[in-house]
Amino acid sequence: QVQLVESGGGLVQAGGSLTLSCASSARTFSLYEMGWFRQAPGKEREFVAAISPSGGSTDYADSVKGRFTISRDNAKTTVHLQMNSLKPEDTAVYYCARRTTGRPGVVTDYDYWGQGTQVTVSS
Repeated sequence: QVQLVESGGGLVQAGGSLTLSCASSARTFSLYEMGWFRQAPGKEREFVAAISPSGGSTDYADSVKGRFTISRDNAKTTVHLQMNSLKPEDTAVYYCARRTTGRPGVVTDYDYWGQGTQVTVSS
């Protein structure tokens, strides 16, 4: 069983920054791609960013490109999401997840999920 625990969410004004972290309990952390998703009230969960096992390759949703940066520390089994220039529409619960197959943006291709951390951006 893999546990993923997110932290770093909170309330921030538009234009501000936050860094989310996700700690994994898995010893095999470095073998898997990791992703961040978000879900706003009344909306479907959507892809935000993903990072390859080595950290050498990343993918981003168009809505966050140039503002968010995903990174990972395999020695600490942790993945981060640096969020800059935040907008009210970034308000959501953010989840990290482990991908086992398929494509970075597909929710069902991820097998383990964290409990989520709330990010609220005020205008």
